Amino acid sequence: MPVRTTPGTPPAGRIRLPAWTPDALVVAGYLALAALLTAGQWGRPDRLFHQAGDQILFEWMLARAARVVVDGGNPLYATALNAPDGVNLMANTSVLGLGVPLAPVTLLLGSQAAFLVAVVVCLAGTATAWYVLLRRRLVGSRPAAVLGGLVCGFAPGMVAQAGAHPHMAAQFLVPAILAAVFPADGRRIVRPGVWLGLLAAYQAFLGEEVLLFLALATGVFVLAYAVSDRATARRAAPALLGRLGVGVAVALPLLAYPLWFQFAGPGHYRGLPFHASAYQLDLASFTASARQTVFGDDHLPRLLAPNPTEENSFFGPGLLVLAVVTVFWLRRRPLVRALAVCAALFAVLSLGAEVRLDGRATGVPGPYRLLDGVPLLDLAVPARLALVCVPVLGVLVALATDRVLAATADGGPAAVDEPVPVAARPPVRLLWAALLAVALLPLVPTPIRTTPVWPVPAFLADGGWRSYVPPGRTVVPVPPVTGAGASPGMLWSARTGLAFDAPGGFFIGPRSADDPTARWGAPDRPTAALLRRVAETGEVPTVTEADRQQAVEDLRHWRAAIVVQGGLHFGYPVKETLDALLGPGREIDGAWVWDVRPLLGG
Repeated sequence: MPVRTTPGTPPAGRIRLPAWTPDALVVAGYLALAALLTAGQWGRPDRLFHQAGDQILFEWMLARAARVVVDGGNPLYATALNAPDGVNLMANTSVLGLGVPLAPVTLLLGSQAAFLVAVVVCLAGTATAWYVLLRRRLVGSRPAAVLGGLVCGFAPGMVAQAGAHPHMAAQFLVPAILAAVFPADGRRIVRPGVWLGLLAAYQAFLGEEVLLFLALATGVFVLAYAVSDRATARRAAPALLGRLGVGVAVALPLLAYPLWFQFAGPGHYRGLPFHASAYQLDLASFTASARQTVFGDDHLPRLLAPNPTEENSFFGPGLLVLAVVTVFWLRRRPLVRALAVCAALFAVLSLGAEVRLDGRATGVPGPYRLLDGVPLLDLAVPARLALVCVPVLGVLVALATDRVLAATADGGPAAVDEPVPVAARPPVRLLWAALLAVALLPLVPTPIRTTPVWPVPAFLADGGWRSYVPPGRTVVPVPPVTGAGASPGMLWSARTGLAFDAPGGFFIGPRSADDPTARWGAPDRPTAALLRRVAETGEVPTVTEADRQQAVEDLRHWRAAIVVQGGLHFGYPVKETLDALLGPGREIDGAWVWDVRPLLGG
């Protein structure tokens, strides 16, 4: 006897899955892709991502946040780095918004694992957040939302930034902030305004640059939308301004002290130690393939972007053509027109003060010239403005795909202005799938490239240093990096949970206590410059008595207890120089160690 079922009831014997299962599978897919991109480092303490110095910096920041969670202390300042003077962490992308919640990972598995988890969270989290916003607010089709999330979370610029600059890839709050600015019920003010303030404050502790770009892009989008649909804009303006006012009222008290500390607290600086305006994109980069994609190579991106981390465009010709077609096709929608204006403006601004084409200056002035020197914008890198184009392209892909699927759906074209005839629906879907493949497959990312790094000496990793270093004294790594280079001391400190204080490091600080002009690292000490020169050239200098006296003075300034040399390319010349400066060192558990306490009087 047949069993009668009601509509929506699964046949007998079939397992009924929860309604959230498809969404969970989408998120799992995003997580799997992000994990695959970081595969070159999992379980490999001898590898770092391509911009090694940046990873070391952020590993240290994550380790510092974990230490603050456990031991307390000022999360905005630290003396464990650049001892004894310290570093203003709020002015150095401290990523507390990642470090604090990831503290259990850092404490249990170490700073490298925490950094990799942060990269996965940034990529997969951003893709997921855009998927949710698209699914709930902008498209009715799950496949369309999935594709939009993929573009938003895994575009070449996102992958390039994630391996070195998690503060730029941490964009998973951006969709939530936009949802608070433009809630489904546009009449609501207080509740979305409060959420806006809280989310914006948290984003500041993830990455202030992203928050700045989001504010600028939102302003451009609102103005472009107002021009496209003046009547709707007039109706929505009072509530929008109200939400923004509430958001500012909530965020300002939360950010007032951290921002004061950043711009006026100990170790603050003015400007940047490099010319940000020089970090621009080449016009040809927008149609090129990035290094970290299936069709990418090393040669062309090197000509078109400042460095591998700043390949923020590289969308390829297919996606750009698809976007132009989508804008023309859906041009009646004010949303689409406003998105197009926003993307075009930020793309042009990312070209810098003078447009470059195929690696050569064209002499054509870029619109960014009008913004050069504007407060706050002078602290941002022009090339990163192209990151605003990433979510715009993701949303356009989702909107167009959703329109195609709706127009070709069986029994569902009534809501579409121009439904596709029944006989043409399968070919139209196939054609759209082919267009998506041509546009998106060249952008498929490859695992983030890694570079070798010398391991932390067992003398430090296993705690052998503790019997040599009394409280208040430091471990001096060799060479004591005080500039923009990768700092072995920072890596040792991060991988040991900030167990010891060390001078030097990779950060931005003032030139001196009286001159806040920005520079990389701390002001050079003569001994640091000498050892770094030997480490870079392999040439052993003639050490004089004046050099020895200077070394003692510098070591006293650093409050040194021991000097430690781990693996170096020119290790023997550096050791020979140190022996001449400080006397013979001892090899202990994979490191050369000089106990300088007798030289400094205990």
